[in-house]
Amino acid sequence: MTLRVAMIGHGFMGAAHSVGWRQAPAVFDLPDSVEMAVVVGRNAPAAAAAAAKWGWAESATDWREVVARDDIDIVDIVTPGDSHAEIAIAALEAGKHVLCEKPLANTVEQAEAMAEAAGRAAARGVRAMVGFTYRRTPAVTLLRDLVADGVVGTVQQVRAAYRQDWLVDARMPLAWRLQKEHAGSGALGDIGAHIIDMTQFVTGLDLTAVSGILDTIVKRRPLLASGSGLTGEAGDGFGEVTVDDVALFTGRLSNGALASFEATRFATGRKNALTIEISGDRGALAFDLEDLNAVQFYDNTAPEGMRGFTKILVTDPSHPYVGAWWPAGHTLGYEHGFVHQAKDLVEGIVAGTDPHPTFRDGLQVQRALAAVESSATHNSGWVHIDPPATEGL
Repeated sequence: MTLRVAMIGHGFMGAAHSVGWRQAPAVFDLPDSVEMAVVVGRNAPAAAAAAAKWGWAESATDWREVVARDDIDIVDIVTPGDSHAEIAIAALEAGKHVLCEKPLANTVEQAEAMAEAAGRAAARGVRAMVGFTYRRTPAVTLLRDLVADGVVGTVQQVRAAYRQDWLVDARMPLAWRLQKEHAGSGALGDIGAHIIDMTQFVTGLDLTAVSGILDTIVKRRPLLASGSGLTGEAGDGFGEVTVDDVALFTGRLSNGALASFEATRFATGRKNALTIEISGDRGALAFDLEDLNAVQFYDNTAPEGMRGFTKILVTDPSHPYVGAWWPAGHTLGYEHGFVHQAKDLVEGIVAGTDPHPTFRDGLQVQRALAAVESSATHNSGWVHIDPPATEGL
C-alpha cells in the first residue's frame, strides 16, 4: 500500500517536513511506501516553487479541496497556529491521518476540540500526532530511556531552557510569529512548548502547576515586506508586537520535584540553544541541542574521587534510530528528527497504534502554556494545571 501525503503550508517547517518525508522511505524499511502527493499554499507560484524544490508531485491553493480528495491518506499541517484546529479537525473527520506541528493550537479550547476529534477518529483507525520533533533526536530518546531505567534515581530537579537571539535586532520586522492572532503566544508557545514537552517526555512526569512571568522587550517593529523562516525584510510603517519575547517560569512535577524553564528570543549570541538537565539522587543527565549527538552523564554512585560528567557520544547502532544511518561517530543533524518523525507515524498507522506524542499529549502542553500565561497576566503565582487528557478524548 502507498500512503499519499498532503502538506498544508510550506516555508521553514515545510522544508524540514519535506526532508523527512523524502528521506524516511530511503533510510528505513517502512511497512508501507510513501508518496509526497501535494503541497498547499495560499500563493500559487510560491506553492509551485516549494513543490518543485522539495519533491512534491503537485501543488494547490485550497486545503479544503485537498483534504476532501480520496487519494490523500495523510495530512501534514505546517501552517501558523491559528489554522491548526480547523484543518486538523476537517482532515480527521474526512478519515485522514494527521501530523500537526507544535504547539497543537493557539488556545486550550481549540486543543480540546482537536483532541476530541482525534479520539473519535481513532475509533475508526485514524491516527493523529503532534510534531514535537526533538523527542526523536537520538540523544533525547536516550535520555528518556536512561531516566526510565533508573540511571539518575529519583528525579529531584529539572532545568530546561530554549534560548535564541533572532529578535535582538529591533529592526527585525513584524512576522506572524509576533502577532497573537496568528501565533497564540510568542517565545512561550513557540519554543517554551518544546521544553515543556521535553521535560515531561524525558522524566515521565507531568507538570501539575506553574508560576511565571512574561515580557515583551521590543513592543513595536517595522511591518513585514517579505520573509522566510526566521528572517524578513522590513517595509513601511510599524506595528505592535502582541506576544511575549521572554518567558521565565517554574513548575511542579507530579512527583513533587521542581523544574525551572526559560524561553527567550533575546539571548544574544544563542542561536538555537535548547538545554535540559535532570538531577536525581543517583546521578544527573544533561543535553544541549547545539551538541545534539551527545549526552552528559554524572554517576553519583561512583567513588568520590572518580565522579565527574562523562560525555556519551550517541552515534552507536544500539542507540535510538541510529542503526539505520552511518557508522559509529558519524553524526546526525537537525533534519534527522523529521525523518524519524515520518518513520514513526507511518509505522503507527500501519500497526494501528497511536504514535507519540498524541493530540492528548499536545493538549497537556497547551494547558501548561495557558497556565503560565494566566500566572503572568494576573500576577497570581502558582496556577494549577488540569490532569492529562483521558483516553476518552
